[in-house]
This record gives sequence, structure tokens and C-alpha cells, in this order.
Amino acid sequence: MESIVAKEVRQLGYEVKIENGMVLFDAPVSAIPRCNLWLRTADRVKLLVGSFTAKTFDELFESTKALPWEQFIPEDGRFPVSGKSIKSTLYSVPDCQAITKKAIAERLKLKYGLATKMPETGPLYKIEVALHKDNAMLTIDTSGVGLHKRGYRIGQGEAPLKETLAAALVMLTNWRPDYTLIDPFCGSGTIPIEASLIGQNIAPGFNREFASEDWFFIKNTLWDEAFEEMEDLANYDQHLDIIGSDIDHNVVKIANDNAQEAGLGELISWKQMQVKDLFIRKENGYIIGNPPYGERIGDKKAAAKIYKDLGSIMYKHPTWSVYILTAFEDFEKEYGQKATKKRKLFNGFIRTDYYQYFGKK
Repeated sequence: MESIVAKEVRQLGYEVKIENGMVLFDAPVSAIPRCNLWLRTADRVKLLVGSFTAKTFDELFESTKALPWEQFIPEDGRFPVSGKSIKSTLYSVPDCQAITKKAIAERLKLKYGLATKMPETGPLYKIEVALHKDNAMLTIDTSGVGLHKRGYRIGQGEAPLKETLAAALVMLTNWRPDYTLIDPFCGSGTIPIEASLIGQNIAPGFNREFASEDWFFIKNTLWDEAFEEMEDLANYDQHLDIIGSDIDHNVVKIANDNAQEAGLGELISWKQMQVKDLFIRKENGYIIGNPPYGERIGDKKAAAKIYKDLGSIMYKHPTWSVYILTAFEDFEKEYGQKATKKRKLFNGFIRTDYYQYFGKK
């Protein structure tokens, strides 16, 4: 996902460096509101306070204490510390957390002239100490709740697709808002809803709050400007032809409720339907779906039948592009055609393939 996140950050006007599991970039403070509002595929936006080598607890303490925490955390700031350690000398995460917390508290007490314990009654600053091969990276989470929580999901099906991954599935296609898009396995509606937000250029963070909205060093005017930019760039007049269908009428109702909550109720058509009843009316459309994987015993046959039905229908519509995310290993065999392209993606902890069939234009 890093390359997709990097592309989004570049589109916001910032130069990025891609690393394993993250993208790093230098930007003015105004990037914090903008990135939180606009990034569709990122998990969180974190502020990097500093990084250094730490092979001993003394090094961790002193180097953490040397960082300018008072620039970010006020006298009454709450600053819980979480941690992780991979392939590092300092492998005890609870000890690393406690030492980091103590070092930050010492620095802040010194700067604010406090003799007693920090009050920690004010805004939240979630700190993480992440050690990888003896390099410590100290960050503050600006997002709060993960960015996949858009605020529109009031109900969900059995195995909901993360909103960030659903957005990535759409962004990895060549779909444009003037083409029909169908998700025949819509579940709670995440792919059609994310496609609608992309289609009308609505920022995914429009319906939620962020931890950093309460931070003293990010002026309210920067948030106001970011919200204003978001409104100016939204294209509410863009017509969309997006359809979500599912065999289960209960999840179709949930999908519709979620779309209403997102303010997209009129934009998406929802249908209770089996894949074999899929009826294609136009040329040059897109199928984007995350069908059942047949993970449970006895479900494999049912999954294979769904893929076979879909393949038979789409064979008659060569101008359509088909994008399917599944962990089903024999997907191409059952679908009846080799994919134009395949991409490895993780859906939670499940390793999946994104099978891409490009339509003849």
C-alpha cells in the first residue's frame, strides 16, 4: 500500500520517501489537517519528533529527553506511550515505554518549571516508541482513531473490508467517474461508498474528528482553511453510475444505511441479487469486488461457483474491466481466464491477490 499512499501525498504537494510500512515527508504544519482529511489509503498521520540509535536504556532515555517535546505537548497534555521492538537489543517493550515516558516527563517538567507530576488533564498526544534494528523512532499520532474510521459505517456485514483498502482497490483501477462501476459482492457497501467519495472528490475525513484538532501549535485557521479547501474541491454535481449488489438482503440494507449516513444515499443503487443474475447494460464498465474466499470448510464449492458464474457473464462483455480481491488460490481456473495483472495485498492478516482483467477499449 505504501506506493498508493505516496502517490496521494504527492498529489497534496509534498515530496515523499517510501519505507517499509510507511511514507516519510517534510511539510509545514498545515499538512497535518490536510493529510488527515484527504488521505484515503493511509492508516494514520504521525508527527515524527525524532529518531536515533538506542542500544541501551541510557541511550534511549537521554536521546528521548533531548528532543523538543515542549514544542508539541502543553503543560497539561496527556501523553500515553505505546511501543514496539523488532530485531533490537532493547526488546522489552514495557521497559522501553516506561523509560520513554519518564524521559518526556522529565523534559516537560524542566521546561514548564514543575516540581511535581505532570497533570495530564488536557488534550491527547499518543506517543509511540518504535524500535527497529536498534533505531528508535518517536512519533505522535495526529489522527486519533485510525483513518479507516470514516464515520459513516453504522452497520457492517460478517467480514467487512477496511475503508482504506476499499479505496485502494478503486484507486488501483483506471475507473473514472463517467464509467459504470458494479460491486456484485457489496457486503456493507464499502467499495461503492469509497468509489462515490473518489468520484465526487469528497475528502474521506469530512465526517469525523481528529486528535490534533485540539493541539495548541496547529492554529484553528489551518483547520478552517483545510475544511474550506475540502468544500471547494468537492464536485457534488458529478453524475455517478455506481451499483452495489449482494445475495444477502440484510447486508444490502446495511449498505444503504451506511451510504445514507455518508450523505451519498442518492448516488448509489443497491440491489439484492445473486451473481448469476448480473445483467450488464452498457459498454466499458468496471467490476470491483471482494467476494467470499471460501475460507470455511464447505464454502469452497460455493465460492468456486460464484467465480465461475462471474467469469461466464463477463466473457460476453469484453469491454468491461474486472478487478477481484480474493485469497482463493484457484480463482483464475474457476473464472476461466488468466488475469492481465496480479497484485499481492493483505486484507487484515489474510494474504490475497488482486486479479485485474483489463477490458478491450
